[in-house]
Amino acid sequence: MQRASKPGSLLLCAAAAALCSAPLSVLAQHAASMPGMSNMSSTAEAQSAPASGKTASGDSTAAFKAADERMMQGMQGTAYTGNADEDFVAHMTPHHQGAVEMAEVELKYGKDPQLKRLARNIISSQRKEIEFMKQWQAKHGSR
Repeated sequence: MQRASKPGSLLLCAAAAALCSAPLSVLAQHAASMPGMSNMSSTAEAQSAPASGKTASGDSTAAFKAADERMMQGMQGTAYTGNADEDFVAHMTPHHQGAVEMAEVELKYGKDPQLKRLARNIISSQRKEIEFMKQWQAKHGSR
């Protein structure tokens, strides 16, 4: 196995690890609505919970969970129309807003300068994309 020699390699590895763990939380959130999968949510929560009851990261965990919940409600609360363009924009807007809120949590609680820089970039780019999608919806008379 070779060691990563580029400065951004550590950040890339951290991002990849975060992406790999994302499906577990998504599956857990959808488990309650799937027959026979009701215990999956509690299993996922137990796996992601801190080992001790209270930690310094408890506030950030609560903030991440709240942002995630708002994002999921926004995405699930919008009915599909069958129009790919309208559905894409209607569901990506709350997804992007969720990314902004999670990046704001990183800025508030995070310590790593590279991740804080990434969070600022996410906030900037996602806000621009949210604005574009809202303008697109207004122009095309959708939702």
